[in-house]
Amino acid sequence: MIKKILCPVDGTDHAEVGLRHAVELAKLTGAHLTICAVNLALGGARGPTINQWPDEEAEALVAKAEASAKAAGATDIGTAVVISRTAATAIIAYAEELGADHIVMGTGDKRGVKRLVLGSVAAEVAGQAGCSVTVAR
Repeated sequence: MIKKILCPVDGTDHAEVGLRHAVELAKLTGAHLTICAVNLALGGARGPTINQWPDEEAEALVAKAEASAKAAGATDIGTAVVISRTAATAIIAYAEELGADHIVMGTGDKRGVKRLVLGSVAAEVAGQAGCSVTVAR
């Protein structure tokens, strides 16, 4: 039985698809839905670390996703912003910390050689997470 769902968002259309699926699953199961954004830490080797988004922008991103989830009928929602150097690692670690038993996330349309060269956060999460993962398109 699904009790805690984690849905990572990044402001893209693909993440919005994942959020819609996460909301529907939460409504069907009565699970708590946590929406999180991974604010990637960039630089830092010989200079300062700079996050991908300013704090206010990251908070606005999860607030917008939360409003969208509420508008779609979700009621038990939490939000978080996680700072990390890699998105997949952060999503997996936060899911474990949260005690999530399901991750729902969107994915881009990367196929063939493009996927091999660029990698895929969703593929990495699906392959390494300690819970079930739904990758929505």
